[in-house]
Order: sequence, then C-alpha cells, then structure tokens
Amino acid sequence: MSFGSPLFLIALVLIPVAVARYVVGERRRRAAAREFASDAMLASVAPRQPRWRRHAPLVLYGLALAVLVIAAAKPRTTTAVPVDRATIMLLNDVSGSMQATDVRPNRLVAAREAARAFVDKVPHTVRVGIVAFNQNARTLQPPTTDHAALNAALDELRASGTTATGDALDAALTTLQRQPGVLGKRPPSAIVLLTDGTSKRGQDPIQVAQQAARLKIPIYTVALGTPEGTIRIRKPGGGTSVASVPPDPQSLAQIAHASRGRAFTAEDSGQLSTVYKHLGHQLGTKKAKREITAAFVGGALLLLAAGGAMSLRWFGRLP
Repeated sequence: MSFGSPLFLIALVLIPVAVARYVVGERRRRAAAREFASDAMLASVAPRQPRWRRHAPLVLYGLALAVLVIAAAKPRTTTAVPVDRATIMLLNDVSGSMQATDVRPNRLVAAREAARAFVDKVPHTVRVGIVAFNQNARTLQPPTTDHAALNAALDELRASGTTATGDALDAALTTLQRQPGVLGKRPPSAIVLLTDGTSKRGQDPIQVAQQAARLKIPIYTVALGTPEGTIRIRKPGGGTSVASVPPDPQSLAQIAHASRGRAFTAEDSGQLSTVYKHLGHQLGTKKAKREITAAFVGGALLLLAAGGAMSLRWFGRLP
C-alpha cells in the first residue's frame, strides 16, 4: 500500500496523545471521588459500572479517527487492470525437432492449439502478432486484433530445419518498436517465445534479450517437450535414424531473466495450455495504482455508528 498525501499520516501521533490524556483524566476522576468518600462508602455512594462498557465506545471512536486520518492520506493499492492498448508477439519454433511426439500428438500441433486458445482469451483490444522461426524468422501475421487472421496464420505452421532464436527475437523487437503509440508513447509490449531447443545459428539470443530489457519489453519463454523427446531424420545414403531432441529450459530461463520476463516449462499439451492461460491473464492486464479512500471512509463511519449504538444502548446518551 502507498499513499497519495502521506503527510496527513503525521496526525496519527495525536491519537496516542489523546489516549494518554484520557487515562490521566480517568485517574484524576477516581482520585477526586475518593476525597469525598472512603473506599468503604464509595460503593454505595457511587455504584460501580462495568468498566469495559464505559470505555468501548471511546475505543471505537478512536479507531474511527485513526481510519479517517489514513483516508485523508489517500491510500492506494496495486491491482491488475485490463490493458487498453498492448502488443504481444508470439514466437513459435517450427524447427524439425517440433515433430517430436513426446507431447501429443506432436510438439508443433500442441503448440498451435495452445496458441489458438491463448489468442481466443486475450482481450480484443490487445494486438497480437505471430512469428514462425527455424533457421529463418518469418512474420506470419503483423500485430492485429483480428482473431480470425491470427488463427489462419497459426494454420500455416510447418516444421523443418534448425533453430535461430536470436534472429526471431530481433524480428519481434523490430516489429514492436514500429507499433503506433499514443502521444509519442509506445504501448505496453511483450514477447512470448515457445521453443524446444537451443539456438543453433544467428544472433546471440541473450544479447537480444538484454536489448529487450532496455526497451522494457519482457520475454516470456516456454520450454516445450521432455528429455525423452526424439525425431527420425533421413540419412544421406537412405534410411532414417533416431535423434534425441530434449528441450533446453536453462537457456530459455537465461533469456527470460535477461529481459526481465519469466520462464515456463511445459512437458505435455495440458500443461502448455495452462501456461498460455496464465500468460493470457498476465499479459492482458497491467499493474496500476487504485485509490481506496472510500473504503477507509466507509470503515470509519461503521466504527462511529457502532460506538454510538453501544453508548445509546448502555448509557442512553452519546459520549
């Protein structure tokens, strides 16, 4: 919690001062009563009233005063609010290793379906672009709010070749920097990188991620697949052989950390859908300060009402 006018909080020091004066006053009152009657006669002259009832309304009034002082300081809390204008680039690995069937029916199909579900869930005001990459990066769909166009682009994903993650990240950054802003300010942006392997060629993805951090564009990485993943590759002389294609979550975690994003792992299609669901919520909202003064004022009024009700019920008057 933060405050818009924190100087008002200084007034809180008056509350313990008032409590101390009240306690001193009570002691003086009791001492003055004893001057007119002995302790033996005091009980018959001035019948004792329940102590806690006598003080309870004043305690509630004191709490109400403290809450009102806090309300005057304009308390604010950080909440997630929908992003009116934002751009997200989905980077989908389409290298040959995405044909591995350790994620059913295979990695590429699982990635496509999860991306489709992600597109369906992001707010319609959020612009989404799609880049497919193997040894080359291709922008299948520039950022748009047209979900039908995005789904059509996802249908074009085909697996072949090797992996150039850094080039794909660079292409996404270039696209995001060209997005139109409002009053010269670029809208919030993010990159979602889904891949199953280590970058084999092209630019260093860590250096590109560091550039993304300077531009305040976080990269959310998703490592897809299991260590047991394999594909069949053709031999030059004919026939096929089995090649192991485990994911590389460590490298992807480094990319996410360098860009001030977050890294995820997904070993099956259900887990991948959960990751995309989380990302859809996280990327479709932003942290914002919301003033909650009204809540504090309402709480203070309830305390005042409770204190007044107690006083009227027990003593027939307001203190």
